[in-house]
Amino acid sequence: MNTEPREATPLLQVDDLVVDYRRGRTTFRALKGVSMTIAPGECVGLVGESGSGKSTLGKAILGLAEVASGRITFDGADITHAKGAARRRLAADLQVVFQDPYGSLDPTLTVGQILAEPLTASGTSKADARKAVAEMLEQVKLPADTVTRYPSEFSGGQRQRIAIARALVRRPRLIVCDEPVSALDLTTQSTVIDLFIDIQRETGVSYLFVSHDLGVVRRICHRVSVMYQGECVETGPNETITRNPEHSYTRRLLLASPVADPARQAERRRSWLGLRATAGSPVP
Repeated sequence: MNTEPREATPLLQVDDLVVDYRRGRTTFRALKGVSMTIAPGECVGLVGESGSGKSTLGKAILGLAEVASGRITFDGADITHAKGAARRRLAADLQVVFQDPYGSLDPTLTVGQILAEPLTASGTSKADARKAVAEMLEQVKLPADTVTRYPSEFSGGQRQRIAIARALVRRPRLIVCDEPVSALDLTTQSTVIDLFIDIQRETGVSYLFVSHDLGVVRRICHRVSVMYQGECVETGPNETITRNPEHSYTRRLLLASPVADPARQAERRRSWLGLRATAGSPVP
């Protein structure tokens, strides 16, 4: 599990956020008054099954989903409805790593061009951009000759490292990680998660780590928020959520996440199912 963050003052604060989507003539409420905070240097996990609202929250923070009501504050400034130049200025501090690394990388550009593009677009000289790109590739543990190659020449795990390098190249303060390891095999997942942890320790960057897998979140996050049907049903420290979950939906997610020791898995199942029966609260 990741170490504790360095500061407690929120870098990001979300208050009573509501997001609606139109489906034909009807309106679907994707987020129902969600609140959360992320401190500098903190990794907050956002977990839930497909349709729970976790990716919608990430999109709202990035300005990719329209907010119906509520407020998003970044470093003390209201960014709820930031558009145009204001949103572009945020790009230096607020970045994203998507689930599909290949889909987020332009296949017609070399890796060096992909990484240099956000720097030169913001006024960095070509020489300084080349230096920054070389440093980024070293940080994500890719060889120097990566700059001359194309995304199609790399494995899925390597492409995700390239995507991480692109998100980091402008030294952001917060990265929204939207299911960044779910498309990778288990071994590659582990190495990429270790990379995320190492980078956070080295740079102090904050993460919103979106995932459907509590087992993944357990390895990297300081705190965890559990999403269910557009609401945050449980929030707490990693250790508390993964060892002593209070909400029946959280227990269901944990039961679906296997552990290495079959005896521990069986004991956990007996304990939590017994707790559910005693409490009389059915798992949703």
